[in-house]
Formats: sequence, structure tokens, C-alpha cells
Amino acid sequence: MTAAQARAETPMAAVEPVGEIPREFNFAADILDFNLKAGRANKPVYIDHRGSWTYGQLADRVERFGMVLRTLGVQREQRVLMCMTDTIDWPTAFLGCLKAGIIAVPVNTLLTESDYEFMLSDSRAGALIVSEALYPRFAALIKNAPDLKHVIVSGESTQGHHKFEDLIVNAKGEPYTAPTTRDDMAFWLYTSGSTGKPKGAVHVHASLKLTAQLYGTPVAGLEENDLIYSVAKLFFAYGLGNAMTFPMSVGATTVLNAERPTPDGVAVLLKKYPVTVFWGVPTFYAAFLNSPNAPRKSEVKIRRALSAGEALPEEIAKRFKERYGVEISDGLGTTEMLHIYLSNVPGATKHGTTGKPVPGYEIRLLDENGQPVKKGEMGEMYARGPTSAIMYWNNREKSRSTFQGEWTRSGDKYYEDEDGYFVCCGRADDMLKVSGLYVSPFEVEAALLSHPDVLEAAVVGWSDEQKLVKPKAFVVLKSPDKASEALSRALQEHVKAKLAPFKYPRWIEFRKDLPKTATGKIQRFKLRAEGTA
Repeated sequence: MTAAQARAETPMAAVEPVGEIPREFNFAADILDFNLKAGRANKPVYIDHRGSWTYGQLADRVERFGMVLRTLGVQREQRVLMCMTDTIDWPTAFLGCLKAGIIAVPVNTLLTESDYEFMLSDSRAGALIVSEALYPRFAALIKNAPDLKHVIVSGESTQGHHKFEDLIVNAKGEPYTAPTTRDDMAFWLYTSGSTGKPKGAVHVHASLKLTAQLYGTPVAGLEENDLIYSVAKLFFAYGLGNAMTFPMSVGATTVLNAERPTPDGVAVLLKKYPVTVFWGVPTFYAAFLNSPNAPRKSEVKIRRALSAGEALPEEIAKRFKERYGVEISDGLGTTEMLHIYLSNVPGATKHGTTGKPVPGYEIRLLDENGQPVKKGEMGEMYARGPTSAIMYWNNREKSRSTFQGEWTRSGDKYYEDEDGYFVCCGRADDMLKVSGLYVSPFEVEAALLSHPDVLEAAVVGWSDEQKLVKPKAFVVLKSPDKASEALSRALQEHVKAKLAPFKYPRWIEFRKDLPKTATGKIQRFKLRAEGTA
């Protein structure tokens, strides 16, 4: 029996407790030293468009970039904003900041100038690291950012600023690791914006290692000989664990893709590289399965498939298992908790649920009065665990609402079934009340997705002529030319046959696509806004 098989047959509750992290702790130094001492200096850690990079090369680049920042005068605990595509420069910059005791602030690469203007101001970043392709979105902002002193461009054309690679090559100074503690601020992650304005969640050094100890190895099951690819980018909390923290914690290798992932592009990547662990999000899995260019089972080497971002519809999970023979392990994590704390595991997956709490985390469901709900009843999810952010930067009101003592409020509505599995009902902000009864948008969406013509669906509350709220569905079809009144009626009847009749969507609007964050979450608030405009 392999180690992976043994883990698959072991209940999550049987996982050994997490080792103690010493008070004097720097994550970057710890993860790099761990791999070098294990003899992996010549083993590939990353593969990107420029080639293969070893653990030894990454350690050298990280050391050099820390020297660069110190030479430029960036001091401990100052912020460095990172807007970068997924290449070797990303982990170099991120770990270089942490090793020097500087706060890394990686941000979404698909935002607007106004978003970046807010983040530069909110973080008071003293330096900006930006990929060449993304520089135009910052060009007009740089001169008006009062705290910004240095701009470093990753690429060939630097627009008169520092060139990332030149700084690395010419770095001078003594090797240095900042004397940080496990509780020191290490990095910020801005929330993905699925519910509106982003907030900067502040994380500490220990949390990165803890997510690997609690989830990456025992639950996700990563091993040293794995080749890993994550659809979610490194700037996202989910992608940060998938493509950096977890692979490096076991000495594995990760493929990085600087381009935006498309089903066809990822199909080419999976045929080129023998990826064994694949991380996706539900919307991507749906599009991938519908792509005529998706690889055959014989063309891929995937042994583990994982999902997060939003609850995984049962229909998608079943189709993937039928095609590739691999169960998708669906999980729930948040920017605030850093990574997944609720998950299914291979061999004990229950489709249509998000699984059970990852050992080391606790879950409770509370009603509108803050009281625990009974098993089978819906409540808002609160999580307790060691990787929670310490606050939202510069936002005391939201911090107090979300971080309540040891518990972190997720904003998700769930219920626990008779077997102890947790079932997603949607975001608290997305819940509908129809005829005095709650309707979960996710439940209606899942029913729509079980229809063979439906690729994606989003359900929101919509007011009728009498100002009463009823469900409305926005639907993306696998074949857009099938859109018709007849199909609309057929979809309504399809939902009625699967759910209580009052839950069916009173209106169905066919769309070419749905508004999403860069991490694949459907932005239902934007659809709701159309009904109030």
C-alpha cells in the first residue's frame, strides 16, 4: 500500500497533531532550509515558460531579492505590493520579502486601475513589483501614490524602472534572515471581491506552515514525487497553498502558467506535463469537461483532483469521475482562514457536500440570534483554527464583525447532515426568502446544472411587479444556439421535479457568461444589482 492509499483509507480525525512551531520563526527561511537540508538543491521546484528552476536556484534568488529590497531602503514591516503573473519571479519576490521581514501584499492581476489605486493607498506600499504585461494599469498611478518609492518590473521592458532580473543578478550584501516570530505579520491578502469592496486580511508567518501541516500533507495528500498544477493563481489564498506552500513543504515540483487558464490551454499543459495533482475551481471543471479538446483519460497522469472557491455541484463531480476515474475532493477555505478547513477526502467523499472539518479546525453553525442550530438545520458557519487572519487592515468595523475571539465568521450558510457532512446553501448575502421560506441559490443552481444543456447557472433574488422577491436564474448553455422560450420552460419544470415547487426560478435569462472574480467565484451581487438599477 502506498502512502497516498493509506491516507485515503484513514479518517481525517486520525491524523497526528501538528508539531509545535518555535516562537522564533521565519517561514521563508524555514521552507528553503528544509529542502536544502533534505538534499533537494538540484531538484526542480518550479517549471515556467523560461524553463526549470531548482530548489537551490530559488533559495539563491530569494536571498538576493531580500538583499535588493534592503539596498533600496525598504525596511522591516513596510509593505511591498506584488501584481505579478505566475513565473519563478513570483515566489522569489514573495519569499524574498518574508525572509527580509518585509510584508508581501500580492494582489489580483485582473483588477481595474481604481482597484489598484485603492490598494496602493490602503497598503501604503513603499515598493511595487509588477509584471511587464500588467504595468500599463499602474503607469498613471505611480506618480500619485505618495508612499511609493520604488517600482520593479518583471520582464524585458521596464519603462525606465528597475528590472527585476538585473537586480537579482547584481544583488550585493550579506545573507540575512529577519529575526521574525511565528506571530509577526508576513503578508496580506485582499479578499477576492465576490461580495463587494476588497479588504486586506493580515496573516502571520506561522499560518503558512500550519496550512501545510493540517491540510496540504494529511488531507490533500501531496508527496515528494508529485508534479502539481493549480488553476488558481498564486495571488489567491487557494493558489498560494496549492502552488507554493504545499508542494514546497514536501519537496515536490510545480508547473506555473503565466497566462490566464482556459480549458484549451490547460488541456495542452496536461498533455505536455505528467501532472499528478490538479487543483481547480467548480467553474473551471465545468468548462473543462465541456471542452471538445479536453484530454482523454489515457493522456493524463492525474491521481488527485481538488476543488474549492465555491461548492462543487454533484453533477460536475460525477462527470469528472466518470471521465478520469478520479474523485474531486471538494473543500471550503477562505482568504480569512488562509486555506481549506472543511473538506472531502478520497474514499470518503460524499457528493453534494463540502465534507467534514479538517483536523485542527472546528466548525459551528449559528442562527440569526447567534445560537447553535440543530443537525439538519441551516446556519451561518463560523470556523476556529490556528490559521485565521489577525484582522482586516485599516478596517476595524469589519474586523470586529468577522474575527470574533477565536472564531472567524465565514458568511457562508451550511447545514450538517445526518452523517456529519456539511452541505453548502450559499452565501449569507445570497439567501432568498420566498413566501416566508428560505431558498438556497446554490440548491437551485445545482438542480439547473443537472440538466444536460446547462453549463453554468447563477440564481439571485429578483422583485416581481408586486415587489415580492422570487428566484431568477441566469443560465449559460453548453450550446448557446439552443436558447429558447421552450427550453426556459423546460428548465423550470426540471427544477420543480427536483426541488420543492416554490423554489423554481420564476425567470430564466440566458447569458454568454457570468460575472466572476479572477478566482472563479460567481459575483451574484452584480447580477442582483441589475434588478435594482
